[in-house]
Amino acid sequence: MFDPALESAGLPWLLFLQGGPGGRGNRPLGLSGWLREASKSFRVLMLDQRGTGLSTPASRQTLPLLGDAGAQADYLAHFRATDIVADAELIRTALGSGPWSIFGQSYGGFCALTYLSFAPGGLKEVLITGGLGPLTGPADQVYQATFGRLIGRNAEYFARYPQDRAVLTRIMRHVRDVPELLPTGERLTPERVQMLGNYLGGNTRIDALHYLLEDAFVPTPGGDRLSDGFLTQLSAQVSRAANPLYALMHESIYVQEEASNWAAARVLSARPEFAPDAAEPLLTGEAVYPWYFVQDPALAPLREVAALLAARTEGWGRLYDLDRLARNTVPAAAAVYTEDIYVDRDISLSTASAVKGLQVWETADFHHDGIADDGEGIFARLLAMVRGEDA
Repeated sequence: MFDPALESAGLPWLLFLQGGPGGRGNRPLGLSGWLREASKSFRVLMLDQRGTGLSTPASRQTLPLLGDAGAQADYLAHFRATDIVADAELIRTALGSGPWSIFGQSYGGFCALTYLSFAPGGLKEVLITGGLGPLTGPADQVYQATFGRLIGRNAEYFARYPQDRAVLTRIMRHVRDVPELLPTGERLTPERVQMLGNYLGGNTRIDALHYLLEDAFVPTPGGDRLSDGFLTQLSAQVSRAANPLYALMHESIYVQEEASNWAAARVLSARPEFAPDAAEPLLTGEAVYPWYFVQDPALAPLREVAALLAARTEGWGRLYDLDRLARNTVPAAAAVYTEDIYVDRDISLSTASAVKGLQVWETADFHHDGIADDGEGIFARLLAMVRGEDA
């Protein structure tokens, strides 16, 4: 992507590493937000990370071509940040680019730290937003922080929309007792309703959640039922048909040389306030549980593969070189969101302290999806920081 009003041939490259894992590169329909700001100085490359977009797909439809579940798990062990960085370096070389700039959002920031660890010679400067993940395991620490912050975010949401407390409880009791089918054919369960907590990670997305809940029920000859519109919108939130790698690889982004063993599920089991049958059930958020691979038709055929990945210890190499990061010389700056429920502020600051020269801008003005709210301003500020300019 570039600004057609500018002479693009002379502009340096900026690699954008999007969130995930398992998300394809952005397909912008125009220059807006952070992309508009970036296009003033760069040609922007949107990378389809392994298994996504125009890369060789990895899904319930394609993975069986590799053989049994063990062969599929062995294949997916090569879909981590170290492999994404290796691919990026091959692309940079093919483009004839010298060291390039990179911008990592969320999981893209994790990949940027891996890039700094193993291929810093390919980097001119690094910008990260909401993406300073832990440099060491275990994965449990991530979910302990996430669920802790989710309690507060739930309270914030229900303080803003107190009427939704009763609505959510009613929906969850209803789907427990009454069969409601999603457009993909399976029965909706209370725990999948809780997945609407994905909305809580954004500044304005909590308003979208309210608008979804406000007309969830419609009267029918058989009594009140969930509306087709509600079920369709909810299905879009909870199905992993479009990004199965997110579910398969999610916990692997936190492990180094140990098994994740379904870390989120284990941590959540010690949090009774998140139980679906709690008196006032809470919304969950970005995490993956074993039942995903039972209830989601897009994931059910991959249940055995997911179990093998969760138990895997062999093949999980180090994602970061702590010694290299401590000696880092590549200019780098990161936005840390104080109230981020997905990439914890305390973990982020600990990681930042381990990367020599990494400048941090902490702000409470945004949540995890800050670049969707003021991407232009955030990008400009970080770029000015790495270049020693006034923001």
